[in-house]
Amino acid sequence: MSSASDERTTATGDAASQMAGGDPRLDKLVHRLPPRMEGTVSYLLKPSSRWVRIPSGALLVVGGVFSFLPVLGVWMLPLGLALLAEDVPALRSSRSKVLDWVERKKPQWLDPSAAKNDQS
Repeated sequence: MSSASDERTTATGDAASQMAGGDPRLDKLVHRLPPRMEGTVSYLLKPSSRWVRIPSGALLVVGGVFSFLPVLGVWMLPLGLALLAEDVPALRSSRSKVLDWVERKKPQWLDPSAAKNDQS
């Protein structure tokens, strides 16, 4: 096996383990989620999970729209849009603007030393 094919295999393996979009601010926000939800969202954001991410994002958006019903909540809408932003270029710029706002107005949300589930 040549070194070029080794590099290609390594690069492919690294890309599969990274989140889609590659925004470190999104990674920081995901790591603040409760462990069970963090694992699920991390799985959904992987590039190989596109076939699960799109229907999940669409269902979360629909659930967010019907937040007046019990069980469903407004929290579903931004999470669904963030998942869909991985595959819809028009939503990607909006997600970037929201992350810019979070970085300016709520920098403690991106602080890795802050306690998980801090309600600030």
